Amino acid sequence: MKTVLIIDDDTDFRSVLSAFLKRHGWQVLDAADGGTGLELARKHLPSVILCDLLMPGTNGFKVIAAMRNEHALRHSLLIAMSGKGFADTRTSAFEAGADEFLLKPIEPKELLDLVERMSVPAPASDRLAAAGQPAAPRGAARSALVRFWGVRGSIPSPGPNTVRYGGNTACVEVRADGEIIILDSGTGIRPLGLALAAEFQGRPLQITLLITHSHWDHVQGFPFFLPAYDSNNKLRILGFEGAREGLAGIFSGQMESPYFPIGLGQLPGHIAFEELRSMEFPIGKVRAQAAFMNHPGVAVGYRLNTSAGAIAYLPDNEPFYRMRTHKSDEPPTAETVAYAKGEDDKIIRFIQGVDMLILDSQYDAEEYETHIGWGHGCVDDAVELAMRAGVKKLFLFHHDPAHDDAKIDQMLAHARSLVVRAGGQLIVEAASEGFSCEL
Repeated sequence: MKTVLIIDDDTDFRSVLSAFLKRHGWQVLDAADGGTGLELARKHLPSVILCDLLMPGTNGFKVIAAMRNEHALRHSLLIAMSGKGFADTRTSAFEAGADEFLLKPIEPKELLDLVERMSVPAPASDRLAAAGQPAAPRGAARSALVRFWGVRGSIPSPGPNTVRYGGNTACVEVRADGEIIILDSGTGIRPLGLALAAEFQGRPLQITLLITHSHWDHVQGFPFFLPAYDSNNKLRILGFEGAREGLAGIFSGQMESPYFPIGLGQLPGHIAFEELRSMEFPIGKVRAQAAFMNHPGVAVGYRLNTSAGAIAYLPDNEPFYRMRTHKSDEPPTAETVAYAKGEDDKIIRFIQGVDMLILDSQYDAEEYETHIGWGHGCVDDAVELAMRAGVKKLFLFHHDPAHDDAKIDQMLAHARSLVVRAGGQLIVEAASEGFSCEL
């Protein structure tokens, strides 16, 4: 009997797809994670393997690459699946070794036609051508401090017209329950490092750095982070594997010659990279959670549940509904609309009731129309998302490098007017360098 293996962490999706394929004569195996999927593939050698790209543990890009390197699986048809419609996602899947790519929500007949053909798959290269032990300082047990060090997206934008909001790229400091947690290491991490060195004056530091994704505006400041040059300090760097490279490789790559005079391995600080396998993990007494975002590559947002309240950091995210319903001239199908709303609802549940939400609001509504599919959101959607999730305070974040202080003032005023018109209680601010607030 023809055998198909479905690897996807969505239980409902696996159940529906399994039932459909069984009705059409397929023997179905299923796995909720990449590791289990690999074991089943090696044991049963299925004819077809359907693999979601974004899963806890080993992501789908890595699973597909591992399978493609298995001699016994050379005749299996590898089909990548994702709800992300970015060209970069599709390209990365083919580079990993996928033979086909299907965009969720999947049309069952389209899938059936594909697996039934079972023709010899075209090489991935052809498809590419057709397709981018010191203790941490202890603070008050019932307070959490959040400070912005970099609020821009894409590229630093210093100058006289960005003085009030700042020009450094993404970096946010959180101090809660005795932990120092840094969210991303854009160029804002340089002044943060200088401030930490001045504050602690050689006393040992224990720092946790959470990376949302490996785009340069979120990692480019790390070579200039002064605490990494002190052997007394311990630095944990946590994040998820990239589509093409591991976390440590991404950081070391930008510090290789000729890009930087000091290699990552030469840094005196005790630096440990940890690639996350779970969507929930502890940082001391802080309970951290992660969720995948709609952004090119492997990108996540984080939620930090502290004794003083909850903070959510989603610096790069394009709402599924607006993207999938505005991307083409053809009206979206009911299935596409339902899928997109469902994916946005997952994010709403993830940030439900947080005290502070730091959210991608790069564009205004008019600008967004010419940036559909770029992986960033607009102010209108940010406000709607925050209000639906019952967020207490929203910080507009990831300011466009082309936006000066006046433009951000306008966007902030518009966001606040949307809340008033909706009769909401949401407090809206625009993130600015140096601004700090306490929960």
